[in-house]
Amino acid sequence: MKDRAARPIAIRADAVAPRTKPSNYPEPFFSRMAKREKRALGDFFGLKNFGVNLTRLAPGGESALLHRHSKQDEFVYVLQGEPTLVTEAEEIQLAPGMCAGFPAQGIAHQLINRTQQDVVILEIGDRTRGDEGSYPKDDIQATLGADGKWVFTHKDGTPY
Repeated sequence: MKDRAARPIAIRADAVAPRTKPSNYPEPFFSRMAKREKRALGDFFGLKNFGVNLTRLAPGGESALLHRHSKQDEFVYVLQGEPTLVTEAEEIQLAPGMCAGFPAQGIAHQLINRTQQDVVILEIGDRTRGDEGSYPKDDIQATLGADGKWVFTHKDGTPY
């Protein structure tokens, strides 16, 4: 409990420093995330069961590669701007106040900012162990390691 006492119990979300590295993806995917800024709010508060990110997408930015999770659910809430929700089957224009949820093993999804203004979203996801990420449009797959870090390989299993 000593560590908890060192952190404030409530803050402005934008006071949490952005992650220093924009992505864990290997190249050629890493550079696609250059216009994305994440503030790991859940980590700041020491949350263990779910993660919360305040994410800003500059014009042309992507939230992630088109993906789905095997075990983890995800939820996004649009605070500012008008991102495009891209799935394998359709595209939906979102606006502030709109939200979307993605159950594990559901549809592949990503958000893209195709406007000239920043998009700000709140991302919430659980941290179920043993999760895997699949990417229908890219030669990449992900496995969540025992240490909580993603390991990326090509779809044939060879490492990046």
